[in-house]
Amino acid sequence: MLKCILFYVAFLMVTAASSADLQKPPTTAVKAARIEAVVNKAAVLVEARGKVIFSEFRKRDSEWRFEDVYLFALDLDGKILLNVEFPKREGTFRLKEKDANGNVFHEEFIDVARTSGSGWVDYMFPKPGERHPSEKWSYVKSTTIDGTPALIGAGFYTD
Repeated sequence: MLKCILFYVAFLMVTAASSADLQKPPTTAVKAARIEAVVNKAAVLVEARGKVIFSEFRKRDSEWRFEDVYLFALDLDGKILLNVEFPKREGTFRLKEKDANGNVFHEEFIDVARTSGSGWVDYMFPKPGERHPSEKWSYVKSTTIDGTPALIGAGFYTD
């Protein structure tokens, strides 16, 4: 009986460790830290200045938009407030949108923002200029934009 209990406890520990690993992006710590710093700084700015700061976030080759990294924001009802690389998505509601694997990734963003305040989400999304989805990891952070509860995020493509 004791062996069964010990085995079960060990199984739970391995399962918990594996689940925790799924929420960490498969990239270098340096790149992940840079993205987190950009998102955290952007969250402070949108809280202070509102949507007016979005024009700064759109500038190419800036601290906000580099390599395959760009900012996006949505309110907690699922309305896209900002998507630097896909501006036609702005103003649309995307809660039920599924990625190529069937994940409702906007809902996952909102869940992370509400429950943890910030964190990483993996999903499938097309690279700018492409139609086929690629694996993407995004860091999202809860914030307020013009008095509306929202989140801001940025991510990278793994391929």
